[in-house]
Amino acid sequence: MRGSGNSRNGKSAKTIQTETGPLAIEVPRDRNGDFEPQLVSKRQRRLEGFDEKVLALYARGLSTRGIQGHLEELYGVEVSPTLISNVTESVLADVKAWQSRPLASVYPILYFDALIVKSREAGPVKNKAVYLALGVNLQGEKELLGLWIADTEGAKFWLSVFTELKNRGVQDGFIACVDGLKGLPEAIETVFPNIQVQRCLVHQVRHSLQYVTWKERKAVAKDLRAIDGAATLTEAEAALARFADTWDAKYPAISQSWRADWTRLTVFFDDPPEIRKVL
Repeated sequence: MRGSGNSRNGKSAKTIQTETGPLAIEVPRDRNGDFEPQLVSKRQRRLEGFDEKVLALYARGLSTRGIQGHLEELYGVEVSPTLISNVTESVLADVKAWQSRPLASVYPILYFDALIVKSREAGPVKNKAVYLALGVNLQGEKELLGLWIADTEGAKFWLSVFTELKNRGVQDGFIACVDGLKGLPEAIETVFPNIQVQRCLVHQVRHSLQYVTWKERKAVAKDLRAIDGAATLTEAEAALARFADTWDAKYPAISQSWRADWTRLTVFFDDPPEIRKVL
């Protein structure tokens, strides 16, 4: 570079954080500042992989101070709470973009359910309801449409979820699969009046077995499988009648619960076998 005016090149020292601890390096430089490092870019203080470690610990529920102590104990790395906060906050923009991204106008099959998880938020650990909306798109691929957190599961909150999905572009679907939450089918039909609501048979069977003594559960479950495993609606009705004849003397509430929501439990009989396997 002699004679070009870009002479007296040199190097500068800096320390970067890595997955295995701090690492001192020397970065070449030139007078004009034209040199661009390839492995460790200018102003970069952490190698790839370090931020992922911080985010993984954050996802497990560790506090900023907890992450700081964990990194120091395992890797001998001293990092400030501010650095940890910057790393965790760096993903918030991506999270918000994902939460509000546009969706397809039609999903042939939609699944709505809530999971109860343990969560710590400004105090003791509490149960939280995580609402999940999953769609099968026109290419046959499953797509997670969104996640929402609330204190409990309720049809009123589900109504707000459905409204948000519609505002993000979802206009229609063929079948929505749900559990037995009271008011949930009506909430779906309020926003998406043309979607057929299919009650989840797995949830229905689990609910039915709550009435049964342990030693008779296998026999009752076998007779219940004859209902949802039937090839046609007529066969399913006959299987339910046989079940009632066999078990109503001991467990009358089971057949009553099936008959009370029979229309929503048997929607899938309108579809071909290929669709039933997905449901």
